[in-house]
Amino acid sequence: MSTNLARWQFATTSIYHFLFVPVTIGLAFLVAILQTVWHRTGNPEYKRLARFFGTLLLINVAVGVVTGLVQEFEFGMNWSSYSRYVGDVFGGPLAMEGLAAFFLESTFLGLWIFGWGRLSKRVHLGCIWMVAIGTMLSAAFIMAANSWMQHPVGYTINHTTNQAQLTDIWALFTNPTFLWGYVHVLLASAVTGALMMLAVSAWHLKRKREPAPFHKTAGLALVVLIPAIVLAMFVGSELGVVEGKYQPMKIAAAEALWNTCDSHCPFSAFQVGGGKDDETPTKIFLIPDLLSILATNHVDGKVLGLNQVNAQYQQQYGPGDYVPNVFIQYWSMRVMAYVATLVFLLAAWGAWLWHRKKLGTAKWFLRVAVWAVVAPYLMNTAGWLLTESGRQPWIVQGLMKTANGVSPSVSSGMIWASLIVFVLMYVALGAADAVLMIRYARRDLEPEPGGSPGEPPGGDGGPAEEGERSDDLALVY
Repeated sequence: MSTNLARWQFATTSIYHFLFVPVTIGLAFLVAILQTVWHRTGNPEYKRLARFFGTLLLINVAVGVVTGLVQEFEFGMNWSSYSRYVGDVFGGPLAMEGLAAFFLESTFLGLWIFGWGRLSKRVHLGCIWMVAIGTMLSAAFIMAANSWMQHPVGYTINHTTNQAQLTDIWALFTNPTFLWGYVHVLLASAVTGALMMLAVSAWHLKRKREPAPFHKTAGLALVVLIPAIVLAMFVGSELGVVEGKYQPMKIAAAEALWNTCDSHCPFSAFQVGGGKDDETPTKIFLIPDLLSILATNHVDGKVLGLNQVNAQYQQQYGPGDYVPNVFIQYWSMRVMAYVATLVFLLAAWGAWLWHRKKLGTAKWFLRVAVWAVVAPYLMNTAGWLLTESGRQPWIVQGLMKTANGVSPSVSSGMIWASLIVFVLMYVALGAADAVLMIRYARRDLEPEPGGSPGEPPGGDGGPAEEGERSDDLALVY
């Protein structure tokens, strides 16, 4: 079987699935906040907003779960050699994700969908917070497995069976690559959810139909977005230091640094050339010392070059080319960093307008904010490419090459056929998701049952009316 075809198929399913993961984590957290405010204040606007953005969350979950299931089968079908060799280690966190986090998330999501008017306010609020916790736990277990592939720890090789065996599960969850990477994913998810909420709120503020509730959600989005994007950039920088220690090839490729820089290494804003056949690219706008800071946390830090790391790996692991795709690494890093900077500027602009009480009338800000919903998808995809492409040619860093992990019994024709089917299916699912998200995001808020914020004892609203509305909400899911 062609290794590149298997990689293309897994990359297709993984990137597509990862479009939905940060939205789910971020929106679940924000919806939980909205419902908490309603629970504490009794203001019915927050209840209506929780239901409104909860609908967007459900649409995203419904499509995202379907796309994620495919990956589980690919490990056994396309990557059976990999699964056989490291399955005892890699399979542990995946099993925890499925048996604990996913069931926690899905169970309480169902209770939340059908619980309007049927559960007490406190129990129903607990359900959405359990959904939010479940999404974050799912990310934790998946990131633990992925971080082990970046920096394998807590295992030994059984030479009798020629398999990796887990010896210290605690090491998986204290892996420096996991700790920094997981926090980075959570922050990126908060940014994604906040930008989604800000974009939807901005669209409704532009229409000037019932602007007061969406003024509240725009403010909440900005309150979450500003610290989240600042911390995401900081944690991303620290993650680069960790990767500079354990995956120096990835950092060198992210700067297209072919030869070692001993001290005060500059960072290029742009460059022309720099691929495998061009080791002397034209660097444009060098920022002094920045590469040393990003890679080592010191202005005079040493950064190893691609040629030197490649020679080191050849001595350690044998002959071969250990240089990843430099073009992907270089530009993925910059797309992620530059878009994050633009998001921060947008958030600062919005905060200034909010302080001046002009957010709802700032036409240009509202126009930009609507289109800013694209930004997190660019950042998240670029970050995924930077992380995964930078590990190549390893499927597990220093332990197993990607070419050795594929299934020997699966033909290229089988991969081509399934890849075409997946692409067509994902295009259809993506179109359906986009249409549903846009359609429901543009709807007006549902009116409060009976036009009164009053609640019957022990409930969320009139049981019959709430039950009917929750059933309608379930149809979306």
